Amino acid sequence: MDKRKLSELLVEHKEKAIGDHAFTPREILAQAADMARQKEIHVITGVRRSGKSTLMRLIAHYLIREKNVPRENILYLNFEDDRFAEFKTPDFQTLYESYLEVESPSGRKYFFLDEIQNLPGWHRWLNRLYEFEDVKLFITGSNSSMMKGEAAMSLTGRNRLITLYPFSFREYAAACNVTWTERDLLTGEGKAKLSRLFGRYAQEGGFPEAVRQQDPDILRHYFGDIVYRDIVARYGLRNVREIRELALYLASNLSCLASYKKLKDTIAVNSLTTVKNYLGYFEDVYLFFPVNLFDYSLKRQMYNPSKIYCVDHALAAAMAFKFSADTGRILENIVFSELKRRGCEIYYWKDKNGKEVDFLIRQGQEITAALQVCQDIDTSETRKREISGALAAAAAFGLSEAKILTTDREGEEIHKGVRILYEPVWRWLIH
Repeated sequence: MDKRKLSELLVEHKEKAIGDHAFTPREILAQAADMARQKEIHVITGVRRSGKSTLMRLIAHYLIREKNVPRENILYLNFEDDRFAEFKTPDFQTLYESYLEVESPSGRKYFFLDEIQNLPGWHRWLNRLYEFEDVKLFITGSNSSMMKGEAAMSLTGRNRLITLYPFSFREYAAACNVTWTERDLLTGEGKAKLSRLFGRYAQEGGFPEAVRQQDPDILRHYFGDIVYRDIVARYGLRNVREIRELALYLASNLSCLASYKKLKDTIAVNSLTTVKNYLGYFEDVYLFFPVNLFDYSLKRQMYNPSKIYCVDHALAAAMAFKFSADTGRILENIVFSELKRRGCEIYYWKDKNGKEVDFLIRQGQEITAALQVCQDIDTSETRKREISGALAAAAAFGLSEAKILTTDREGEEIHKGVRILYEPVWRWLIH
């Protein structure tokens, strides 16, 4: 690329990135000081439009305002700009030289490189900067496979992965300028305020721009971009119908058990391998995730169907067949997404008598928590089902308590020596 053109892009992208903004802070920003001190490359991944670029801009603002990093020590570039289409591997050196000439930085430099995996040889350049220059690197990408293969080998031991999801309920509240105190949680008015807000969150989801504009068409556009640009185009798929039908089916059947054979028959393909590959692509781009049955036998885990969840409940609802909408399954997906944000290792569980638990949390070799999710637990049949599943899990894994998350029920009961805690989903989400 022409050196002057690169210099112009350096200035233009940086001015846009560190100019005035009104972004909603992300909870991960609390770790910005630690990130900046660490030598490793921070790789920010996550589903398209979840706010990765904004997070990098927030970190850059933090460094300038809170850590007094000179503006000239900041480099920000978004490589999705089509003007980088002619960029070749040798241009990395020209890019670095242009930055030094334009900014004349002194001391440690901070590079924020958005969607850099679009460029050839990117990981080798980052490795060189890491080894030989005083540069702290932040990069983003919308595909988990960007850190596989040659890139993973090149950057092994040199990177720290951050997965960014759409807004949590706490972040959604901040975006809506809603605050609360612990005292508010003790009053009927305060609880009603958060319950109403949660109702909106259950409808709107957590994609930042969709929340800001309150336009469900944005979510349908995102869904199309993820399927066609991040999967079909990236993996060179020829049968678009198959993967689109599978995506729509999964969006319409959140948390349902799904075996490879069932999905193969649903979209009328000949091979289980094809279905397995498609599910792998969905997970790579952070669209759908499987939750496996917990079993101490890895073989039994593999041969039992998984439950499939979407990265964002409203994204799924925007594409789902309306007749299959289910508030209980939406609540379950919201809880799943929050568990992913919290970095939990998640399973579902079922005993030989058919008693089930929606989520088991595993830490190391131990099961540490059991969660049930239910829209309401007012009917005796529903209550019996949810409690019996929780008690079976508690007995199987030596738990002294289990939690049942509902729309609005609060309290606790003792059953067979096990404490059953009832908590509204919204309250669980803010703690």
